[in-house]
Amino acid sequence: MRRITISDYTLKELGGSGKSQLLFREKLAIALGLCRYGADVIELPYIKNPREDKIVAKTISESVKNRIIAIPAGIKVEEVKLAAESIKSAFHPRLQISLPVSTVQMEYLYRLKEPKLLEKLKELVLAARGVCEDVEFEALDATRSDKEILIQACKAAKEAGAGIITISDDAGILMPEDFALLVKEIKENVKLPVMVKVSDSISLAVANALQAIKAGVDGVKVSINGKDALKIDSFAQALKIKGSDLDIATNLRFTELHSDIESMLKKIQNKKKEEEDFHLDGSAIFLDSESSIEQVTEAVKSLGYDLSPDDNGKVYEALMSLCEKKSSISSKELEAIIASSAMQFPATYNLISFVVTTSNKVNSVTNVVLDKGGENLSGNGVGGGPIDSAFMAIEQCVGHQYEVDDFQIQAVTEGKESLGSALVRLRSDGKLYSGNGLSSDIVGASIRAYINALNKIAYEESQK
Repeated sequence: MRRITISDYTLKELGGSGKSQLLFREKLAIALGLCRYGADVIELPYIKNPREDKIVAKTISESVKNRIIAIPAGIKVEEVKLAAESIKSAFHPRLQISLPVSTVQMEYLYRLKEPKLLEKLKELVLAARGVCEDVEFEALDATRSDKEILIQACKAAKEAGAGIITISDDAGILMPEDFALLVKEIKENVKLPVMVKVSDSISLAVANALQAIKAGVDGVKVSINGKDALKIDSFAQALKIKGSDLDIATNLRFTELHSDIESMLKKIQNKKKEEEDFHLDGSAIFLDSESSIEQVTEAVKSLGYDLSPDDNGKVYEALMSLCEKKSSISSKELEAIIASSAMQFPATYNLISFVVTTSNKVNSVTNVVLDKGGENLSGNGVGGGPIDSAFMAIEQCVGHQYEVDDFQIQAVTEGKESLGSALVRLRSDGKLYSGNGLSSDIVGASIRAYINALNKIAYEESQK
C-alpha cells in the first residue's frame, strides 16, 4: 500500500490573500489543528513583514512536532536566507521555490523569458539548498505551460538541488485523465517525488487529485478554505470511500477531521465578520498583546488621528493593559483608548449642570451650564432628541459649532443601573479630537464625552 503525503496550505492561502488577518495565537491554533487532523506538511505564508512574520513562523516551527514546515523562499537570495532562518527550528524545515512556467505568467507577470527563468530557478534553488536540506520547486501555472519547458524547469531544479516537485494547476482547466498523463510524464522524466496542487475552478479538484494519485503522484496539497482550493473535507471524504480501491494510505484522522475543520472554519469566518464590523478606510484593525508600538501607531493613523509620539506611547500602554483582560482589540475599542489616554490636558470647560426635557410629542430641550475659569456659561439647545439638543446647548455655551465626525454609545455594565459609555469625535480645522464619557445616564455620558473632546480642541488652540 502506497502512502500519500498531505500538504495543507491554509495558512499560506490566508497570508497571501491579504484577507482575514488572523492574530498570532489564531495562526498557531490553526497550525496545531492541522497537525491533529493528520496533515504531513504545514505551509506558511511568504514573509512580508520580517519583524512580525518571522516571529510567527519561528513559533509555529517550534510548537509543531513531527511535521514538515514549508515556507516560500521568495525570488531574491536575501529572501531565501530570511525564510530559512525563520523555520530553522522546525522538526523538518522545507524551503519552497515558486516560479511560473507558463508563457502568460512567465513573460507578462514576471517579465522573464525561458532562459532567464531557468537561470533564476537554478540560482534560487542553489541558494535554498545551501541553507536547507529540503527544497521544493513549485511549478506555477504548470498546466498552461509548454510541456518541454515544464520538464526542463523541473530537471533544472533537480540539478540545482531540489528534492521534490509540485505541479500546480492554477487554471484548473485540464480534464482528470489529461492531468494524470502530465503527472506521469513528469515523474518519468524527472524521477523525483511529485506533489500536485489542483484547482476547483470548474469543480474538478477531487477528480484531478484522485487521477493524479492513480498516475503515481506522491502527495496532494489541500486547504480548509479558499475559493478554488481542493478542500480537505471533500478530499478526505473521497479518500475514505475510494482509498482502498486506489491502494493508498494517508495519515488523515477521519474521526478528528470533522470537528477540527469545523472549529478552524468558524475561527476564520468569525475573523471575516470582524473585518466587516471593524472595517475603516479599507483597513481592518486587529491588535493584540503581540502587536508592536509601530503597528498600534499605524492603526491610530488609519482612524484619522495624528498623535504625538508621547500620546502614541500612552495609547500603546493602555492597549497592552487591556490585552491582559481580552484577546484582541477592535477599532471601536481602540477609539475609546485614544479618547481616554491621548491628549489629556487641563480642562478649559467643566460641566456644572444639565437639564433635559424630552417627549415623543415635541422636540427635546436641554440647558447646559459650563464653568470656564470661574465664569458660568449657559446654553440652551432644541433638537430632535435629548443628545442632539444637548450638543447644541454646549455649542451655544462656547459660541462655536463643531462637526461631529462620529458618535457611539454602549452599555459598559449589565442591569437596570448599568453604566453607559459614550464616544464623540469632533473635527476642527481638519483634525480629529475624541472624547469619552461615563455615566449611569447615557445623556450625561454623551455630554461629558463632548466636553472631553472640546477641552482637547481648546488646549490646542491656546497653544497656537
